[in-house]
Amino acid sequence: MDFFEAQARAKRRTSRLVWLFAFAVVGTVVGGYFASIFLLANLSGSASRHRHYAEYASDAGQPVPLWQPQVFLSVTTCTLLVVGFASLFKWREFSAGGSAVAESVGGRRVDPHTTDLRERKLLNVVEEMSIASGIPPPAVYLLDDEPAINAFAAGLTTSDAVVAVTRGALDKLTRDELQGVIGHEFSHILNGDMKLNLKLSALIFGILVIGLAGRGILWGLTRGRVRGGKNAGGAILAIAAIGLTLLILGYIGYFFGKLIQAAVSRQREFLADASAVQFTRNPDGLTGALKKIGGYALGSSLDTHKASAIGHFFFGQAFQSDFGGLWATHPPLPERIRAIDPRFDGQMFNPPEVVDVAHESFVAAGLTRGTITPPKPKIPNPPSLAPIAIMATIGTLTPATLAHAETLLGAVPPRLRDAARSPTEATVLLYALLLDGDAALRERQHAVIARQAGADALRVLGEFEPALRALGPEHKLPLLQLALPALRNLPPAALAPFLDTLDGLVHADGRVSTFEFALQKLLTRSLALGEKPGAAVVQVYSFNAVVDEINVVLSALAHTASNVGLDPAAAFAAGAEQLKLLDGKLALLEPAACDFVRLDAALDKLATASLPIKQRTLFAAAHVVGADGTILIAEAELLRAIAAALDCPMPPLAAAA
Repeated sequence: MDFFEAQARAKRRTSRLVWLFAFAVVGTVVGGYFASIFLLANLSGSASRHRHYAEYASDAGQPVPLWQPQVFLSVTTCTLLVVGFASLFKWREFSAGGSAVAESVGGRRVDPHTTDLRERKLLNVVEEMSIASGIPPPAVYLLDDEPAINAFAAGLTTSDAVVAVTRGALDKLTRDELQGVIGHEFSHILNGDMKLNLKLSALIFGILVIGLAGRGILWGLTRGRVRGGKNAGGAILAIAAIGLTLLILGYIGYFFGKLIQAAVSRQREFLADASAVQFTRNPDGLTGALKKIGGYALGSSLDTHKASAIGHFFFGQAFQSDFGGLWATHPPLPERIRAIDPRFDGQMFNPPEVVDVAHESFVAAGLTRGTITPPKPKIPNPPSLAPIAIMATIGTLTPATLAHAETLLGAVPPRLRDAARSPTEATVLLYALLLDGDAALRERQHAVIARQAGADALRVLGEFEPALRALGPEHKLPLLQLALPALRNLPPAALAPFLDTLDGLVHADGRVSTFEFALQKLLTRSLALGEKPGAAVVQVYSFNAVVDEINVVLSALAHTASNVGLDPAAAFAAGAEQLKLLDGKLALLEPAACDFVRLDAALDKLATASLPIKQRTLFAAAHVVGADGTILIAEAELLRAIAAALDCPMPPLAAAA
């Protein structure tokens, strides 16, 4: 799975969907227009008696013209206003991020410090995949009241994404099966499917509102009283006709909108299944989860009535599909399983008849009976450091990066992992990551923390320092990734002092290291400081418009290599060679012309560039750091910061010391 191709494909799908829904709205307008003409024709007698209808109807006994521009304009305007405002209203609800979606269906955020073993297992799986894919760990939600097996991912960006699973999935799935399900959801996150899902829901709601308005009118007639003279019956009939027309038109548009939604969703599920198998290299994990959905009576069906509104978000079919499966958001289970395992014989999981969960575990009750869990595959070698291989890791998961993430997290002491999940301790953990190895400088940094963060922060810092000294520098950015969800929960009043303290620690020695720059860049981008999720707008489509910024990026990377005795000119040339369109326009800058201040400004502009520009720039950058066949930790840190600034998640690289 190529990240840039996946993003381009998501953009193309969005454009096609906009056109399809535009046709659905046009159909609604046309249907509304002819319905209006029909109503006017049948109410023309009444209109002749009540002259305020005269501009829309002919005199009694005369046929109503088929084409009436004023009626068409009125119907079109009203339809577009209703659909547009309703869709914007629903989109505004979704703009709060994935947490709003999870909470709308009864989700409870899993406490990062939970002692429940199943919840701990879920958090560990999500964290491993986050580190392996280079994105901040999404918030994890649990649907406690849902005994079926299901899950979904939601959000506008990777920074506000959530992963939610049902209680049934947590209780009934093994770790391998759970990993397969989470891998499926991470595919939706990395493929850009989450934002597409939200757009689908908002557009369909906009069309549905027309039908809801008609239903409301009819409901009001049955509950209310219409007072008047001898013409009250005609008024009631007219209102009822209008309500019925709106109801029919709205639900016809809704019907076809759901058809479009279901067709798109089914295709994306096959892709997500294939990606999950690619990520985990364990097809039995995903097929085991699908077989359990097929074997249990509840399957993947949710109890909440809100499931149908976001049914295309879920791992499995979350509601009973109407119209002979036309609205099914997921392919049939046997098709999904055979796409992974062509030898599937149709036999689903055979669950135990009775499980007393209050006194007996699911495993002890024979939950895994009939499912053969193969031994875990041999852990792959660390990811290759070749430039092409580095680019292949962007925005995806591979068995090698997943194994590397497990190794990195396995070396982190539990005390530090717990601190990364706590909003109060995560801030101190980041202070600790910035402590220098020089004793005198570290004392000055301690003074900065005591002055700006207080004595309690300094005390907690003392608990972290011994554990941090036992870790290598390659663990620092993964720890930052783990801490990002907790830091996003900081109250606004605490965020500014925290950032000021970080800035004081960074500048305590009068210079900025590559790690310090990477930490600040990753932090500001992930927390979306100063902008809302998804607010970035593509403004640059020409390489020539950002040639100076690309020059700064490649030069900064080349000079990072020169700090350890490598030739910056040769490294720069290796990167510039990959940008033939800018042949002769790129030249190695002096260190002062590509310092971190200028690099920061260059990355901000490149963040508004199109995907092809970002892709080629990162490809050239990967050639700069890999010019000598070895990637040092400083180079890897800076490359990851550059990728993050361009909204292209990159996993940790197995860099040399």
